Amino acid sequence: MKVGIFDDARIGVVRHNTVHDVTAILDRVPAMRYGIRQGDALIAALPSLQPVMEEMASRAPGVPLAAVALRAPVGHPGKLLGAPLNYQDHVQEAQADPATFAVAQIRRIHELGFFLKAPSSLAGCAEGITLSHTDRRTDHEVELAVVIGRRCRGVARQQAIDVVAGYSIGLDVTLRGSEERSMRKSIDTYSVLGPYLVTADELRDPSNLDLRLEVNGEVRQQGNTRDLIIDVPGLIEFASAWYTLEPGDVIYSGTPAGVGPLKRGDSLLAWVEHVGSMKLSVQ
Repeated sequence: MKVGIFDDARIGVVRHNTVHDVTAILDRVPAMRYGIRQGDALIAALPSLQPVMEEMASRAPGVPLAAVALRAPVGHPGKLLGAPLNYQDHVQEAQADPATFAVAQIRRIHELGFFLKAPSSLAGCAEGITLSHTDRRTDHEVELAVVIGRRCRGVARQQAIDVVAGYSIGLDVTLRGSEERSMRKSIDTYSVLGPYLVTADELRDPSNLDLRLEVNGEVRQQGNTRDLIIDVPGLIEFASAWYTLEPGDVIYSGTPAGVGPLKRGDSLLAWVEHVGSMKLSVQ
């Protein structure tokens, strides 16, 4: 199933480039109690709600996706985790350009670990990217994004896929500079997620997915998740050894070579095999 959030926080099931409004499903989502960390309530309840949502979608009229504003498909993520330098060709790209990539930050992902992006930086494709600190370079980084489906800690890689709610396309937008990664990558709209969530039952194997990013019609990045230094199960194992993962947490799995600068007026087209594609603009 493909689940999206659109317009004024409407919930939709996406079928054949149309969206079917199932917002009434929120009446079945358990209420969150103030002061208790539970993660994203809709993502947590998704396994039990999917059959009902499918039935509701079958009765709801379809609206063309192009006619709605798609928001980030996770409403309340507790953590956005980024996997730095997780493709070997991107490592080599960074090593070859010390003017852009700080030498101190070019180390193996096993040494660096994850960086954290502020949830306030999350944006959907309808919002696009609003550049900040325009006197400096801001780069695009296309990635497979992994959305966690249930609370977990210390997950072995053999069971890692079992804790995944689904997958989206991620853009880890990055301001270049000497500050900590988490600061430069947490600017508003610098964590794009979309166009919707493809549930894990629909995409069971994330280990061999092509991905691509075009800027103004020019292919800038292309790769395949088989070339991840730490694959998706490994990332979940690694992350859950350090943090309790909650429903709605998002892991940005890493970007292949070809990262490059953005400017106002750019038009982006991001695509991940078996997930979909999303268009967005840069302001």
